[in-house]
Amino acid sequence: MKDIPIPDKIPELDIAIKAANEAGKAILEIYQGDYETSTKNDDSPITDADLKSNEVIKKILSQSKHQILSEEDKDDLSRLSKEIIWIVDPLDGTSDFIDKTGEFTVMISLIKNKKPILGVIGWPTEKTLFVAQKGNGAFRFSNEEWKKISVTKVSEISKCRAVGSRHHLSDKEKAFIKKLGIEDFTSIGSSLKVGKISSGEAEAYITTTNKMKEWDSAASYCIILEAGGKMTDMSGNDLIYNNKDVHHQNGILVTNGLVHNKIVEEFKKLE
Repeated sequence: MKDIPIPDKIPELDIAIKAANEAGKAILEIYQGDYETSTKNDDSPITDADLKSNEVIKKILSQSKHQILSEEDKDDLSRLSKEIIWIVDPLDGTSDFIDKTGEFTVMISLIKNKKPILGVIGWPTEKTLFVAQKGNGAFRFSNEEWKKISVTKVSEISKCRAVGSRHHLSDKEKAFIKKLGIEDFTSIGSSLKVGKISSGEAEAYITTTNKMKEWDSAASYCIILEAGGKMTDMSGNDLIYNNKDVHHQNGILVTNGLVHNKIVEEFKKLE
């Protein structure tokens, strides 16, 4: 695999890319065979692939000595005193994995002083990566080459292409998207929604749920910002990471940046 064209890479970048690639291979091996599925305490599904990916990622990231907050591990709150930590979702889109849609990802982010400074999203079935390092732009690796990616310049909400969850889209969200006058809506799994906006293939992702957690957004946060877009909660407040409570209590709004404040204003009218 060619090196990412970033001149002042931090060492953690290559480690994170390697971890995402190796985890992706491990996930695909399981995806193509038989695997066990069970349910966690919060009723969310978990498979052998989630656990195997977690194991592979931890082994590779541990070279860096930073603590890891992962969806699949018991949370060690000593992370709260650390300036730098990894936040990992070993398999984002487990329902899509089970349903065989191919729309599942590996998410790895490095947090410094509560902000993502590195984001890597691996899309194993397409051999694609979305990668960003703070201050260096966002890149997509596909068809064996790196390309710089950026958001669109669409500034009218009605002309926006919205993306949303296939499994969790609520009636409230559907009604709000309709109220905004957005007609072009596509359901897509996992963090690929943010990958699409970062690549200029959509403009808005709206979720009002309080079920999203830090590992569902940390890698995406860095990528969308570096692609020129924006990610906040639904009230327009910036997101911070490495908190004691890992839930995003007020939903998430991801846009190309130009329609962001208009959507926040419309949302405030609902409350």
